[in-house]
Amino acid sequence: FFVIDEAHCVSEWGHEFRDDYRRLGTLKENFPNIPIAAFTATATQKVADDIVNNLRLYNPHLIRGTIFRDNLHITATARQKNGHNQLLAFLNKHHNDAGIIYTLSRKNTESLASFLQDKGFLAKPYHAGLSTQEKNETFHDFIHDEIQIVVATIAFGMGIDKSNIRFVVHMQLPKSIEGYYQEIGRAGRDGLESETLLLYSAGDSFQRERMADEMPEGPYKNNVLNKLKQMRDFAYSELCRHQTIAAYFGDTIKACEDKCDACLAPEIEKEDITELAQKYLSAVYRLNQRFGKTYVTDVLTGQNHDKILNFGHDKLSVYGIGQNESKARWHLISDYLLEINALSRGEYKELQLTTFGIDILKGNTQVLINPNRLNVSRSTRKQKSHEPIELSFEDQHFERLRELRRDLALEKGVAPYMVFSDKTLKEMAHTLPSTKEEMLALHGMGEVKYSRFGEAFLNLTLTLQ
Repeated sequence: FFVIDEAHCVSEWGHEFRDDYRRLGTLKENFPNIPIAAFTATATQKVADDIVNNLRLYNPHLIRGTIFRDNLHITATARQKNGHNQLLAFLNKHHNDAGIIYTLSRKNTESLASFLQDKGFLAKPYHAGLSTQEKNETFHDFIHDEIQIVVATIAFGMGIDKSNIRFVVHMQLPKSIEGYYQEIGRAGRDGLESETLLLYSAGDSFQRERMADEMPEGPYKNNVLNKLKQMRDFAYSELCRHQTIAAYFGDTIKACEDKCDACLAPEIEKEDITELAQKYLSAVYRLNQRFGKTYVTDVLTGQNHDKILNFGHDKLSVYGIGQNESKARWHLISDYLLEINALSRGEYKELQLTTFGIDILKGNTQVLINPNRLNVSRSTRKQKSHEPIELSFEDQHFERLRELRRDLALEKGVAPYMVFSDKTLKEMAHTLPSTKEEMLALHGMGEVKYSRFGEAFLNLTLTLQ
C-alpha cells in the first residue's frame, strides 16, 4: 500500500511541481496490484485530474473536503513602506500568541527577526541558508513555546505539527493562491479563532515576474505567471476572501460575512479619480514611457533634483501638475493603475501605457476606487517596544495555565501542545474546574490525560477560584 503526500507536486499544473514526483507513475508499472492513496490540501480540479492520470489510477475513489476554514480570519491590505508599523499593530493583538511570518528572501527573514527582537518579541529567523543545527534549534524552540514567532521563507512549514499557531503573516505577495492557502492553513489547527494578514504592493508582482523570467519559455512558465496574476487579483479584490479561495479550488460557498476584511468592510461610495489617473498616465506618456514610478511621481510633484533638470523634464507640461497631492498618494495611484492594467512595467521597471490606459487618457473610461485604498498613514510616532497588555481575569488564568503546561512539557520532554491544546486551556480558564469530573468534561481531556497531567492543573484551578 503506497501513500503519496503533497500529491500536487505530481502535477505540472500544481504550485510545487517536482520531476521526482512525476516519476511516481512507475509505481503502477512495477506494482500493478498494490493500492495507492494520494493526499493534498491544494489541488484545483485540473491538478486533481492530472494527478490521477500521471499516477495511472484506474477509476479511483475521490474524496474532496470543504475548503472553508471558518476559524480563520483573513485580511489583505496594501503594504505601507516596509510594512513594519502595520506588522507591529497586528502583533499587539497577539501579545503572547505563536505565529509564523513569511517573507520573500533570506535577508528579509534575518532583518525582520532582528527588528522584532528589538521590539521585545521572542522571534527567530528560518531559511534554507542556515545550518541544520540552527534550523533544528529554531524549530525545537517554536514547537516547545520557547520562542513566539518564526520569521521564515517558504522553507519553513512542511511537517509542522503545532496546533496552537494563532496567526500567519505574509509580508509580500505569495506566488500562488495554492501556496498562500497552504501557508495560512498552518494557523488554528486546534479549531480556535486565528488570524492571517497579507501585506502586498504592486512591486511584489514585478519582483515575482522577474524571478519567473529566468525560466525557459513554455507552458510551465506561463502557468507560473498565470498563478501569480490570480494571486495578485485575490490581494486587490474586494470580494469575500474565503469565497474567492473556495472558487479557485472548484468549491462553492456563501460569502463568509464576518471572517474576512472584505465582508466586514462597510459599503463605501467609490471615488472618481479619473482626472488624477489621467495626470499620471499623461506624465508617463510625456516621459516617453522610459521611467519608473518614483521618477514619474517626482516630475508630477515638481521636484527639482539634478536628474530632472539635466533631462530638461522641468520644461514638460506635466511638470508640477500633481503637487497638490503627496508623493505617497501618487504612489498608491500608480499601484492601482498597475493593478487595473492601465499601466504595465517594462524590463527595467519603466512604466508603459496599455490599451486600457490609453482609453483612460482619452477620456473614454472612468477610474473609480474605494477611497480607503488611497488613505496614507500620517502617523510618524515611533512604535513602542512590545509591552504586555493588561489582561482580563480569564486571560490571566489562561497565562497561569500556559506556564504550568510549559513546565510539565519541559519535565516530560514533549511539546506543550501535546500536554493540552490551547482550546482545552481556554475552556479550563473559563470554567475553572474544581473536581475530577468537571475536568473530564473539558474538550481534549480523557482518563489517560487526566492521569498524567490532570491533578496538577486541578490544583492550580482550585487556587485561581
